[in-house]
Amino acid sequence: MKEKILEKLKEIEKSKNVEILLAVESGSRAWGFASPDSDYDIRFIYKHKPEYYLSIWEKPDVIEFMTEDDLDGSGWDLRKALKLLAKSNAPLVEWLFSPVVYYQNDAFVKQMQDLAVACFSPIATLHHYLGTTKNFMEVCEMEEVKLKSYFYALRTALAGKWIIENNTFPPVDFNDLLPIAPQNIQDKIIELQNIKANQDEKYLHPKEALITDFLLETVQFNQENANKLGSGNKLSEELDLFFSALINKN
Repeated sequence: MKEKILEKLKEIEKSKNVEILLAVESGSRAWGFASPDSDYDIRFIYKHKPEYYLSIWEKPDVIEFMTEDDLDGSGWDLRKALKLLAKSNAPLVEWLFSPVVYYQNDAFVKQMQDLAVACFSPIATLHHYLGTTKNFMEVCEMEEVKLKSYFYALRTALAGKWIIENNTFPPVDFNDLLPIAPQNIQDKIIELQNIKANQDEKYLHPKEALITDFLLETVQFNQENANKLGSGNKLSEELDLFFSALINKN
């Protein structure tokens, strides 16, 4: 599948006249709880030729594609990515640290990762994960639940807890987050992971009260501790210089 993904990315570069700087997997295949029929969620950062950025008019800053063989692609222009990085945008930072990389410009990624650490805003990132967890709570309390909903809620709940306890950006791989959960929760999660790995996305699982109660407790914990967190550093000049250097580099 990687060869098909790389072929599609080369096609995008040619048809859109852009250079892709990073392309990764983002979603259940990167997080570690994919189902057999999970899509490939390809996310990428690209740049245009220098003259593209000289216009006074707003231009498209997103490229999207969907193929018949479940390749779901979405890319952000460099300028858009850097603006979001300044706000410690959690999805973007997850791309930068994804464990599944299809292509990367090593120097670019290293600089972006360093900037992501420098810009990291614990409170902004926590609120992103807290909001996502809350969005899944209603379906997680139903009598039958899609395992995808459980895992999306668990991942973001544990990510928020990680930020509070470690004051750093949480690991992208869900399995690296598990140690901060109680052992009985870890055991149940591993059991559900094994089920999900062998069921399609439509599978409905009986409600797990243990998981639902843990989610409710963790949401409350994350809410109560949110105001103790700090905000990120403003690196406007550094980001501007980095942007200028990149768009003028052949």
